[in-house]
Amino acid sequence: MQVVVFIAKRLVAMVVVLLLVSLLVFSLLMLSPGSILATLLGTQPTTPELIHSLEERYHLNDPFFVQYWNWLVNALHGDFGQSIQSGEDVTTVVADRLPVTLGLAGLALLLVLVIGIPAGMAAGMRRGKPFDRLVTLLTIVGMSAPVFTVGILLIYVFGVRFEIMPVYGAGEGFLGRIEHLTLPAVALATGLTALIVRQTRAATMTVMDQDYITFARARGLSRSRILIPYALRNTALPMVTAAGLMLIGAISGTVIIETVFSLQGVGSLMIESVQAKDIPVVQGLALFIAVLVVVVNLVVDLLALIIDPRIRLSVKG
Repeated sequence: MQVVVFIAKRLVAMVVVLLLVSLLVFSLLMLSPGSILATLLGTQPTTPELIHSLEERYHLNDPFFVQYWNWLVNALHGDFGQSIQSGEDVTTVVADRLPVTLGLAGLALLLVLVIGIPAGMAAGMRRGKPFDRLVTLLTIVGMSAPVFTVGILLIYVFGVRFEIMPVYGAGEGFLGRIEHLTLPAVALATGLTALIVRQTRAATMTVMDQDYITFARARGLSRSRILIPYALRNTALPMVTAAGLMLIGAISGTVIIETVFSLQGVGSLMIESVQAKDIPVVQGLALFIAVLVVVVNLVVDLLALIIDPRIRLSVKG
């Protein structure tokens, strides 16, 4: 019962956060330079019919909170208005760009987990040895290198110098998409991998100093028996938490990477919309990212309950 109450509290907190974010996102339209009508008109020719249509659609003659309520109700039904640049529905515009961004972020996260967790655990189990020092050095380099610099370097080495990887566009089909997104994903995953390696290394070193690990070694258990049931299980919680943050960071980092590799994703759409003052699209993207962040945090909390029995006991207590 206490676990259900815990989840309910998290859901209520998520709803409150999204309401506050939605209010701030809606305020972008009010805070934009110039009049609201001029912002919504963009480069369209001004006609009395168009002005009347916009006033009716966005309830511009109503008080602020009435406008916000109408916008929120429409947003809950997936209606964020129309793009000023293209005239298409914001939902359609975002949905067309979303697969590229999710594919890029997902591939980057996969690289982070496949490389970062084993490297961090191996370094933590060999504390002070040459491998640990090498991994530590590489993580410092990875954390210090800006994302766009790594991207440009990868383009020069693999696209210009050796011409073995595509460096432009998202590709067609599943295999083509993977091939085109590999270099952007590597550039995006470099810094994130360094972070999760350090996180995993620190967690592994803490676990390896525990008494139950010493007792397991004294019993003569093999390294694999110690690694999987003892070390991996007890380092899973910080790794899951870090993985959630990595996913959010990967999606945020696509803004730069998509520009460097000329990918038509949500990140490049955000830059184009801000430059063109396409406020409806910016509102839709900002709210989408906010929903993604709170959902990822909720999933991390639920996974923490499943992984660590101590958290379940503290919730029940």
